[in-house]
Amino acid sequence: MDQFPLITVIIPVYNIMEYLPRCVQSVTGQTYQNLEILLVDDGSTDGTGALCDELAAMDARIRVFHKENGGSSSARNLGLSKMQGAYVGFVDSDDYVSPDMYEKLFTGMQNAGAKIAQIGRDEIDEQGNLMPDICTPPETEVLYSNKDFLTELLMHRGDCSFCTKLFQTGLFDGKAFPVGKLNEDFYLLVQMLAEGAQVLSLPGRGYHVFYRTGSNSRKKDKNDFSRVYADCVDNADEVMEYVEKDFPELRDVAFRFGVFQRLEYLLHIPIPQMTKDNAFYRKIVKYLRKHWIQTLKNPILTKKNKAYATAFAVMPKGIRVIHKKLKRL
Repeated sequence: MDQFPLITVIIPVYNIMEYLPRCVQSVTGQTYQNLEILLVDDGSTDGTGALCDELAAMDARIRVFHKENGGSSSARNLGLSKMQGAYVGFVDSDDYVSPDMYEKLFTGMQNAGAKIAQIGRDEIDEQGNLMPDICTPPETEVLYSNKDFLTELLMHRGDCSFCTKLFQTGLFDGKAFPVGKLNEDFYLLVQMLAEGAQVLSLPGRGYHVFYRTGSNSRKKDKNDFSRVYADCVDNADEVMEYVEKDFPELRDVAFRFGVFQRLEYLLHIPIPQMTKDNAFYRKIVKYLRKHWIQTLKNPILTKKNKAYATAFAVMPKGIRVIHKKLKRL
């Protein structure tokens, strides 16, 4: 398959010795063979860096880069600066992919003329149990316009993960993953949609998420939860700017997204952090109070969403205390 364009697969790596071989073998075993696989060792301290070198010695398509620890986004950005492919995909080092995933994505992109293609994913926990779908893949191929896919994202139906997708590398010109954010995929994908990128969505599940407690994207520390939901609010504000400029007909959808993300933040922030000296928390509550009438008039928010928005605008900490007691019951 050497006559086919080169696909770069970027895998950020950090302290993942137990699961890295499965991940890498799932990529080297692809039916689409014209690949370069970039293992970016993000300052591992457990011998994972040496394991990367060992894996590279077994397959000439693997290149390894070692760097100081800086997080997944900085590792991905280094990979982007080193890639040589006409197309690029991403895999998290504790996950794995089906043997024909990249062949399906590439073939679909060629047939549809799309710059982005995605396939469905499943999630498996540490006991081997299949978890509920986050996003349900379509039964047949769907080619979304940039506006339609943005709508799917804002309605929480679309998949923003870069790991389930294949991209033309030109989409990354002048772009980088935001270092320090925990929802970096959404941030970058919205920029690509604003520039007109279409998305081809394929049926089936070709990407397999291993839901490992303690992984970078699935930590259970309460402060990490707060960061995740705070970043989601920031993403909502940024996407509203794109909507105002490029998709004014989606204002109601984008406003609904912003309210929903703020409710998620208030439902997940630890109660002890709901204090007057928490500036971000106070800003969230102020927003709900200022936009209360607009929230009630929004045609897309559900009655439950509006009830929560009203309750949190009036008595945010008290509602959380009550909510916690009801969950115990």
